[in-house]
Amino acid sequence: MKIESINTKVGDAVTSAREKVIEVRNLVKKFGSFVANDHLNFEVYRGEIFGFLGANGAGKTTAMRILCGLSSPTSGELSVGGFDVYRQAEQIKRNIGYMSQKFSLYEDMTVAENIRFYAGIYGISVKQRKEKERVLLQKLQLEDARDKLIASLPLGWKQKLAFSVALLHDPKIIFLDEPTGGVDPITRRQFWDFIYEAAAEGKTIFVTTHYMDEAEYCDRVSIMVDGRIAALDTPEKLKQQFLSEDMNGVFLKLARGAQNGE
Repeated sequence: MKIESINTKVGDAVTSAREKVIEVRNLVKKFGSFVANDHLNFEVYRGEIFGFLGANGAGKTTAMRILCGLSSPTSGELSVGGFDVYRQAEQIKRNIGYMSQKFSLYEDMTVAENIRFYAGIYGISVKQRKEKERVLLQKLQLEDARDKLIASLPLGWKQKLAFSVALLHDPKIIFLDEPTGGVDPITRRQFWDFIYEAAAEGKTIFVTTHYMDEAEYCDRVSIMVDGRIAALDTPEKLKQQFLSEDMNGVFLKLARGAQNGE
C-alpha cells in the first residue's frame, strides 16, 4: 500500500516565527506518465539545516534541481529566497550556492584555476578573488596543492573544495546534492563541520542524502518515499513518532510500503 503524504510542521512558536526562505506548495513533477514529485509541501527557514532524505530514485534530486532553477515543475507554487521558480529562475541561480551530485569542479584544471574560474562566474572582483583564494586554501590546508590538477586530489579534498567554491559569492541559501557520497567516515564528519559553520553564519543549508545517520545532523528532515514526503519533522520527534532508536529505523519503517526501489 502506498504511503500517504505526511506534512508535519514543527509546532514550535520560535520556529514558526522564523523567516521562510524556501516555500513549496503542491509541487508536482512528471516525466510522461511517471510522477517524480507528487504534491510536495514544505518550507525551509533561514539558518536551518534541512535534510531531504530518501533512497536513490525517491525524487530528491529532481526536487532540488527545480528549486535551483535548473528544471521546471509541472505544477505547484514555489519560491526560493523570495524569487518565483517559474518567472525568476535566473535570479535564483545567481543567489544560491549549489554543489551537484556529480562532481562540479573541472578535473583538467588546477585548484587555483577552478577557484578563479568560479569567482569570475560569480562576478567577484580580482581583489576580492585573491583574498578569498588565500583564505580558502589556508582553511582547507591546500596551499601546497594550489597548482595541482583537481583530478590528482583525493575525493574528500575534492568534495570539501567544491563546497567551499559554492560559497565564494556568499550565498544565503546553499543546496548540496549527496555531498558526502563515496567519502570515508572521517571526511564525512569534517564536511559536516563545514556545514555547521555555514549555518552558524545564518546561511540556509538544503542537503540531500541517503545516509540516514546524517539525518541526526539536521535541524529538520523530510523523508521521501515514492515521490512523496512520507514524514517531516525534527530527528528526535521522528524517532519518537516511529518508536525507533535511530533514523535508519525510521526510514526502514517508512520504506516498507515503497513502490519504487533504488
